[in-house]
Parts: sequence; C-alpha cells; structure tokens
Amino acid sequence: MEKRFVMRVLVNAVAIFIVANYISRGLSVDGVGAALAAALILGIVNAVIRPILLFLTLPINLLTIGLFTLIINGLMLQLTDRIVKGISVSGFWSAVWASILISVVSMFINSLIMPQHRRRYY
Repeated sequence: MEKRFVMRVLVNAVAIFIVANYISRGLSVDGVGAALAAALILGIVNAVIRPILLFLTLPINLLTIGLFTLIINGLMLQLTDRIVKGISVSGFWSAVWASILISVVSMFINSLIMPQHRRRYY
C-alpha cells in the first residue's frame, strides 16, 4: 500500500514539474523539492478535504454533470499553493487549468510506467 502511495506522489511530482515548467504559465515551481512537497501535500489534501467538499457540493455537481469537480480540483491546487512555499499559482482559473493539465500528464505517465493488467475473458 505504501509503495502505491509513494509511486503516486512521485508521478504527481513529475506531472507538477512538467506542467509548471513546460506547459502552463499560471503555475510555477521552484524546483524538484518543491514539486515533491506539492505532490505530497496535494495528495493529502485530495485524500482528506476533497471528499468532504465533493459531498457538500453534491447537488451542484449533479446539476453540472460533474463539471463542478474541476472547480474543486482548482481549489485543492490553490490550497496546496497556500501551504507549500515553493509553488505559485497565479489565479483561480490558472489553478483550474493547471489541475486539468496535471491530471492529464499524470495519467499519461501512469500509462507509461504502470503496465496494464491483461484481462482474461472466459
């Protein structure tokens, strides 16, 4: 279990570093250490605070067919910005856009490094 968590934090750190340095202008990271700290804090925030927010905003999330989750992800990234000193998000919409990009990049990295289990159909 710890191995999966550590792997997820490392993948997210790489995704944050790539998005901050090569893709998004609204997100900046001071270095690899700050990216690792941001990934760790973002993982903790997503595990603790995000489910509570998702539950509290369930009616609006249902009305928007789940698109409000993008707003919550942006808020989680802004909260991480407030906690970690080496990361900076320039605004709310930059945080939403950066959170989308971090998700896409981390999914791509996960698809490269974690082999898909072959399903057996009987």
